[in-house]
Amino acid sequence: QVQLVESGGALVQPGGSLRLSCAASGISFSIYTMGWFRQAPGKQRELVATITNTGYTNSFDSVKGRFTISRDNVKKTVYLQMNSLKPEDTAVYYCNAAQRAVVYWGQGTQVTVSS
Repeated sequence: QVQLVESGGALVQPGGSLRLSCAASGISFSIYTMGWFRQAPGKQRELVATITNTGYTNSFDSVKGRFTISRDNVKKTVYLQMNSLKPEDTAVYYCNAAQRAVVYWGQGTQVTVSS
């Protein structure tokens, strides 16, 4: 059974930092492109950042320079380091694993940026 379990979401003040983690099981983690998406209330889910099986990263323009995606293939975990958080970063953050036409999603973790 495939599982993607996110953790690390919290309430944080503007300008603060958080690190999200997504632990995978039931998949050959090292061959998957891993990604983080987010969905704010009333908005569509949007891409935040991705990292390929070879370590190539890409990120959405609004988070470039603030968010960093990384992965640990031994721990089968992908991370999202989020710095300089803004209120508009408030959303449910979802982990995603993709390999060709196969896509898996986690249940999400809530990030709220507010003073």
